[in-house]
Amino acid sequence: MIPLPEQCSNQVYPTLSASAGVDNLAYPPANAIDGNTSSKSRWSSDDDNAALTLDLGSTKTLGALTIKWFDGDKRIARFSVQTSTDNTTWATVLTQADSSGRHSGFELVKIEPTSARYIKIIGLGNNQNQNNAIVEVQAHRCPDAGGNFSERFPNELGIELIDWYLSIPTDEDNSGTADSISETDLADGYTNSEYFYASADGGIVMRSPSYGFKTSANTAYVRVELREMLRRGDSSIRTQGVNKNNWVFGSASAQGRTIAGGFDGDLSVTMAVNQVTTTGENFQIGRVIIGQVHANDDEPVRLYYRKLPGNERGAIYFAHESRVKNSDGDNIETYVDMIGSRSNSAANPLDGIALNETFSYRINVNVSLLTVTLSREGKADVVANYDMSESRYAEDGQYHYFKVGVYNVNNSSNAEEFAQATFYEIKNSHIGYAGSE
Repeated sequence: MIPLPEQCSNQVYPTLSASAGVDNLAYPPANAIDGNTSSKSRWSSDDDNAALTLDLGSTKTLGALTIKWFDGDKRIARFSVQTSTDNTTWATVLTQADSSGRHSGFELVKIEPTSARYIKIIGLGNNQNQNNAIVEVQAHRCPDAGGNFSERFPNELGIELIDWYLSIPTDEDNSGTADSISETDLADGYTNSEYFYASADGGIVMRSPSYGFKTSANTAYVRVELREMLRRGDSSIRTQGVNKNNWVFGSASAQGRTIAGGFDGDLSVTMAVNQVTTTGENFQIGRVIIGQVHANDDEPVRLYYRKLPGNERGAIYFAHESRVKNSDGDNIETYVDMIGSRSNSAANPLDGIALNETFSYRINVNVSLLTVTLSREGKADVVANYDMSESRYAEDGQYHYFKVGVYNVNNSSNAEEFAQATFYEIKNSHIGYAGSE
């Protein structure tokens, strides 16, 4: 066993080659390390004790694997793991383990930290048949496959994770809805090898598939998203309501401002969108919500990034949902284009934002004035204002919170597609909120 520092700085090791005792020409070993997470690109073998052997090229400190099993949400894979420095003498580091059988994406496989150049994953069939199949496998330095956030982010990036809880599209608690990771667990360094992990350049990666467990039965889309929690881990304060966990508009009553966690709000985020969907219904392709102000039931602002498949760059726009109803009884919504157009057939925006391009946005609520600002290095800010004074969010009982992340608003794409973004700075503040000081 190799001791690692408490705050492990993760590395994802490139794999030089993959081999197996008997090659399957249709699903060869190389498929498991080609970076293609489509189920068609997998290693597969029906042999007893089938072994997939990975060569890292040189001896590394190994703490974990992440494995995307074929049909990982439908069947339980059974396997062992061995490691070697010379491809001759092998040490067993995991014996007769089971996958969860509940995840379609990457699943964390922890091992005791060890020195290894070669990794052998020995397939022992699954709970349905003798097949062994891996879509993709990665080797990691850190046991959590992501590095610990708790020290790095507050100091280096100004992201206080104690101010947020996280929704991810798994169901470990068997509730039937997406799992919520508490603000205290986030502050303690929680990571998830598929949905929420440290990037190589010092950010938080959030990755949302198009399909998975949702936050409620009334929600149509999957998300990996932070929800602002002004209570900062004090579970005696309810999540919902006008209380110290949420904030109100500055135009709210004096009583509302007093009992809330703060009033008015400012959210500053620096990020890059890495991936959007490219298939599905015309109106859903390529769109993702990256920031929100959420109210009890409605959304004063949803900030969208959208890049169509034929365009090199993406657009930014926001939606304001009023609590005032139209003649059909639906909330009145207004869309405001900021960069490019939200149109389903929009041309490539000349001043758009490309995938992996770093930019910043700021959402500010001052009394009832909404201001959204987009900033990029070397370019003038793009600013849009919206008067919310007639939208009924200042009424007694209305409360608000920020949301930041990857809300993948496409539930019609190919199953393998996902949306992903990397966040480098997330700062929230409110008048009268102690966490802003």
